[in-house]
Amino acid sequence: MDTMTIVANILGELFAPTTAAYALAAIGLNIHFGMTGLMNMGQAGFMLLGAYGFAITQMHGANLFSSVLFALLLAAVYALLLGIPTLKLGPDYLAMVTLAAAEIVRIVGRSTSMTNITGGSAGIAPQDFTTRFEDLSPLPDGTSTFLIWTYNNNIANSWWLRIVAWVLVALCAFLCWRWFRSPWGRVLKGIREDENAIRSLGKSVTKYKMQALIVGGLFGALAGVVFVLPRSLNPDSLGRTVTFYTWTILLLGGAATIMGPILGSCVLWVLLTAVKETMRVTIPSTVISSNQIEALGWIIVGVALMLLVIFRPQGILGNKKELAFNG
Repeated sequence: MDTMTIVANILGELFAPTTAAYALAAIGLNIHFGMTGLMNMGQAGFMLLGAYGFAITQMHGANLFSSVLFALLLAAVYALLLGIPTLKLGPDYLAMVTLAAAEIVRIVGRSTSMTNITGGSAGIAPQDFTTRFEDLSPLPDGTSTFLIWTYNNNIANSWWLRIVAWVLVALCAFLCWRWFRSPWGRVLKGIREDENAIRSLGKSVTKYKMQALIVGGLFGALAGVVFVLPRSLNPDSLGRTVTFYTWTILLLGGAATIMGPILGSCVLWVLLTAVKETMRVTIPSTVISSNQIEALGWIIVGVALMLLVIFRPQGILGNKKELAFNG
């Protein structure tokens, strides 16, 4: 593999659909944690429900708009089911419930009894739910080259998907920018800092927490749709590790910031790809296998993130006085 191809692969992660999907998921988590202080440990559950809602309705002939609405509706109902019994309790209860609920969604989705609906452990093939999205593209068939990147225009990991994904990221970031500065956003920030003080002002803390849980979950559902469009929908690809990556991205970029989730997603995937590509080029396959490179890449990136936590605990863009890991 030549140097230009390696550079293109690394820098291509800056605007890859997967990077955009994780940015959307982290924006939703930022509303939960950075904005409101909710410990959602199951963002993957919102993503998986959104992906299933979109894919299953597409399989049955629904139009794209209806499929996206159904995905968002599933996420909203899921947030209500999680929030009603837990939001009046402490943050630890929400963390445990969301973690367990996300696993329940994954296990139910991959069960053999759900094969006719969800595809079971094999999931849903991309050709069963991506056709209408690809047909909506105004781009011509074939491939296009921009600077050093060449991708298919419409199929799978395409320019069309990249455009749509990053437009969604920009729109969601803009909405968060407006909300963070609105009276609603200031109430959520007050709940994060001292919810008893907000109660003393006559505000319903539970109602505002529920609103934040639903809105952040809607962003998670959109992230799930974007995540599965370039690949098959496999429930195991949206498991616990996805939630871990999303938290890493949020805290890396800086919680309670607008651009932090986006920057965190770009930095994580570019850094990870750079480390892996460098090792593949410099270390002979007789010394270390491809699977070992995958694992070692995560170890190196993990150590780098640990150093970031030690020396800049608020993240790259975060304000230490406002919100930090050791807050």
